[in-house]
Amino acid sequence: MLSTNAQIIETVLFIENEALDEERLQEMTGLDDREVEVALKELERAYREEGHGLFLKQNEDTTWNFSPVPELYDSLRKTYGKKVDRRLTRAALETLSIVAYSQPITRKEIDHIRGVASDTIVRLLRDREYIKVVGRKDVPGHPCLYGTSRKFLYEFGLHSISDLPKLSDIDRMRFDKNDEGELFNDN
Repeated sequence: MLSTNAQIIETVLFIENEALDEERLQEMTGLDDREVEVALKELERAYREEGHGLFLKQNEDTTWNFSPVPELYDSLRKTYGKKVDRRLTRAALETLSIVAYSQPITRKEIDHIRGVASDTIVRLLRDREYIKVVGRKDVPGHPCLYGTSRKFLYEFGLHSISDLPKLSDIDRMRFDKNDEGELFNDN
């Protein structure tokens, strides 16, 4: 039988349904770092030794989550495999990078940087929950300001926006705003 601490960690990981690092688990459970470490090891061992369909996985970024055991992949693929190609187009990736590096940003500002209308792509990125409305700009019409979501960070393996690769000086100039608040575009 699992200890109370292991049960708490197990429940939090299940309810949150996303990978969490040990620091976040401490915050959410009130356990100290040693208690979290011991509970995670206990869970790892229990899931491995008792033949569950899930295992506790530590990811490269030191977060933890439950994942199906590899032996079940073929059985689960038909029901849970990708039914639709969910890859992002080049235009969607371009738009997503603009939002990530320039947030908060309006759709009009995105359009200005890209040089084309981005309505459809912004809608797609919102539908897939990679970006979200983070506020309204204090100008006439109060357009939505967009920023990246937790799902974006998770799926791209980032702890925070600061983990994004640094822009070169030339790329940075493309995203900078001039004194009048207009976005610089060298086209």
